[in-house]
Formats: sequence, C-alpha cells, structure tokens
Amino acid sequence: MNILLVEDNEGDIVLTKEAFEESMLIDKIQVIRDGKEAIRFFEKLDERTPDKPTLVLLDVNLPKVSGHEVLKFIKNNEKHRSIPVIMLTTSSAEKDVTQSYKNHVNCYITKPIDMGDFIKAMAKVEDFWINVVSVPAK
Repeated sequence: MNILLVEDNEGDIVLTKEAFEESMLIDKIQVIRDGKEAIRFFEKLDERTPDKPTLVLLDVNLPKVSGHEVLKFIKNNEKHRSIPVIMLTTSSAEKDVTQSYKNHVNCYITKPIDMGDFIKAMAKVEDFWINVVSVPAK
C-alpha cells in the first residue's frame, strides 16, 4: 500500500511516518506539504504514475489551498474518486466534519494530542484500511 500524506506540520509528518514505520504492508509514504502542491500532484496523476497512492491522509488546515478544496478536487475527478481519503486533522469543529463528509471523505479522524494515542490511532487506521477493507487496485 502506498500512502500519500498531505500535511504541513513537520512534527505530525515525523509522527505519522514513525507510526507506520514498522508496517510490513506499507510500501511507501509520500509527503506533500501544501494544498496547491497536492492538487498539482493529482492533476498529473494517471494510471502510469509509479507509486500511485492507495490511501490519502489529508489535513484540513493547509497552506495555499485548504484540505477541503483538495478533497473536493480528488472526489470530483473520476480518475481519483475511488482513492480512499481520510481527513487527519487537529480540527474537531463540526463545520469541518460536516463539510468533509459533504465532499465524500471516507473517514474523519481528529488527531489525538498524546503521542501514544496518536500511534494507537494510526495502528487502527492501518488495521482497518489494510487488513479489513478492500481498496481498488492501483
């Protein structure tokens, strides 16, 4: 499985990578640090792209273009809409949760503040999205 992490906070990037580090099922974690760059990535993405993401972890609060706009771009594009997108963010605001589901997010997770809880949450994400559900092949 290839994960695309769209996150601007360096601490959260490191923590997320560490949480998935021991997984034998994750082939690659690619990081994009702002929303505009994420949209550019998906504009160029096609079936021939190596390491096409099979799961996207997307922050709501991104520089340049919000995570909501990135989510809309992904889900409104037939080539990409089948890629599961998880909002992984510090925002627990009801408006962010509601807007994410209106834009067809697959899952919304508020990042736990405690490092141990964050690592446990990522283990559950891995278990569910890799071991329980089936996602479309690359």
